[in-house]
Amino acid sequence: MVDDDGEVTRNRFVVWDKQDAGWGTEAVEVSLAADRFTASGVAIGWDPVAYRLSYTLETGAGWISTRLVAATRGEGWQRRLDLRRSATGTWTVTTELKGEVKMPQPGGDVSAFASALDCDLGRSPLTNSMPVLRHDLLRCDETLEFVMAWVSVPDLAVVASAQRYSTVPRRAAEPRRIEYTSIQRDFVAELTFDRDGLVIDYPHLAQRVESA
Repeated sequence: MVDDDGEVTRNRFVVWDKQDAGWGTEAVEVSLAADRFTASGVAIGWDPVAYRLSYTLETGAGWISTRLVAATRGEGWQRRLDLRRSATGTWTVTTELKGEVKMPQPGGDVSAFASALDCDLGRSPLTNSMPVLRHDLLRCDETLEFVMAWVSVPDLAVVASAQRYSTVPRRAAEPRRIEYTSIQRDFVAELTFDRDGLVIDYPHLAQRVESA
């Protein structure tokens, strides 16, 4: 497919089952170009309260985050987050909320994650793709550390998150596996990626539902 700018894109539709983690299901449409992608997704979950999440994600050249718009809602409440990173590297956060629910406030202090290139949408395997694609971790063996603008779901609070990605040795025919570490939470999982850099398996979080 060729988009309005004349760039060749390829569309993927991916569904992840997250019931083992108690977090429901997520479906996302991704439009992949040579050095960027856009995505639109929806998820349902029930921890710490029942919620529906919808989001759109845009990246610029080098798969650097440019905008994440996320909206959550549940019984008697709604929240919306508009998180942007400008071409000069400045983050801005705009939030809306309606109703009362016992959760942290949406948004956060942008100075805490000023150096981040990426957003990281909590409980979503999609946003693990950006650093993997940008640093060519599907082919190169590296251990890299990042600061992410991590968005908590469903409350949509935004905080800095220190993370480490370490490639796992493999045979040529095997899918790429990358050890992901959330440094502050002392959480480690070995993620499996397909050739497009999209997560196949994220232990303790999500398993991709494959078409019959």
